[in-house]
Amino acid sequence: MHARWLTLPLLALAAATSSWAADCPALLQGSLPELRGKEQIDLCQRFAGKPLVVINTASYCGFAPQFEGLEATYKDYHEQGLEMLGVPSNDFKQEDADSDKTAKVCYANYGVTFTMTKAQPVRGKDAIPLFVELARQSSAPKWNFYKYVVDRKGKVIGNFSSLTKPDDPAFRAAIDKAIASQPLNQ
Repeated sequence: MHARWLTLPLLALAAATSSWAADCPALLQGSLPELRGKEQIDLCQRFAGKPLVVINTASYCGFAPQFEGLEATYKDYHEQGLEMLGVPSNDFKQEDADSDKTAKVCYANYGVTFTMTKAQPVRGKDAIPLFVELARQSSAPKWNFYKYVVDRKGKVIGNFSSLTKPDDPAFRAAIDKAIASQPLNQ
């Protein structure tokens, strides 16, 4: 008799969990540590249903001045719903092991206001799940400041090399397409 009373709440919980997972694309499963502070960024909670640009960054890369253009792009499109996620990485040996130094480069030197994480592996067997899925849908980053434009359903609709500047018309067109996309449940 008690087993039956336990079964219904467990079934309801299982249905809710699978419903949540169904509403959250594979790309956004999991969480990452924020660059400043001790909180975790729940990727699904923060970014699901929103157009998103993901960039692997590095403080000591020659492309680091792109932070300025990325911040300008973020400001240009944020009111239209665009989110941006910078993921520092030392995969190309150009990121500091000290997160405080990375934060100084991003926030003090370049005035970044979009979401940044602590350094993460973005290539190969140690890549975090976000970048495994980005690579599955397009390709792994070939260098720092590789840019991915993701639609509201969590699908990569464009990936751009480090050489692509944030004001590049093709990059901006992909962002426009991501903003115009429909969320998963529509």
